[in-house]
Amino acid sequence: MAKKESEISVESKLQTLYQLQTTLSAIDEKRALRGELPLEVQDLEDEIAGLKTRVEHIEGDISDFQQAVAQKQGEIKEAEESVERYKKQLDEVRNNREYDTLTKEIEFQSLEIELCNKKIKEANAKVEDKKRELIRTNDLINDRQQALDEKKSELDEIMQETREEEQALKAKAEDLETKIEPRLLSSFKRIRKNARNGLGIVYVQRDACGGCFNKIPPQRQLDIKMHKKIIVCEYCGRIMIDPELAGVKTVETEVVDDKPKRKRATTRKTASKKSEESETKLS
Repeated sequence: MAKKESEISVESKLQTLYQLQTTLSAIDEKRALRGELPLEVQDLEDEIAGLKTRVEHIEGDISDFQQAVAQKQGEIKEAEESVERYKKQLDEVRNNREYDTLTKEIEFQSLEIELCNKKIKEANAKVEDKKRELIRTNDLINDRQQALDEKKSELDEIMQETREEEQALKAKAEDLETKIEPRLLSSFKRIRKNARNGLGIVYVQRDACGGCFNKIPPQRQLDIKMHKKIIVCEYCGRIMIDPELAGVKTVETEVVDDKPKRKRATTRKTASKKSEESETKLS
């Protein structure tokens, strides 16, 4: 009696697991309808965030250059005031030594003014370059933002169509998961994660694994049909289930009927050939 109960228990586990697989596959199909849109939306959002960071850096550079210009203009003002002061002092010199010293100071301050003007010119040129770069970057942000809005609208439209169905499927999957023991559920999820097509449990198709399509030995097929234990494919590691237990109707009888038909056709052909030969002999 205990043995029978354990068999039923394994059957129940396999059936519940297969129901979970079909539910999760349905969710995968709904998500597949979105295609590459979620990734494209994410890429555009990342690109826009990067462009906005670049804008901040450009604006920071412009501010730094403008501050440098203001500083140099202040230095020019100070140098010009020094030149004016030294020129006034020239009228009051008492010897050649003082005259030479003041002349050198005037010359030095004049060179400082020229250098500052040169630095200001270079800084202003860089500010203009940065402003042009800022315009290009802002235009690019606007272009990417428009593309993002279009992609988001398209994605929202698709998600709106499938949201209710997907939520119902998720609720069903969560309910089924509570009916499966944690170890088996954990193994199933691991297998499903590693599988390319997301199938963690498959039924036997034409004496082969429904996941990797490698042939299954007859004894192993018999073990699968017995439903006494959880059996996995020795090639791909997927859990295997009997088609009948999965509720799948297999069509195997259609393939067999070709031979008799061919045989009858050849029999008719040979019979007609013999009758023709007999007719020619009689004539």
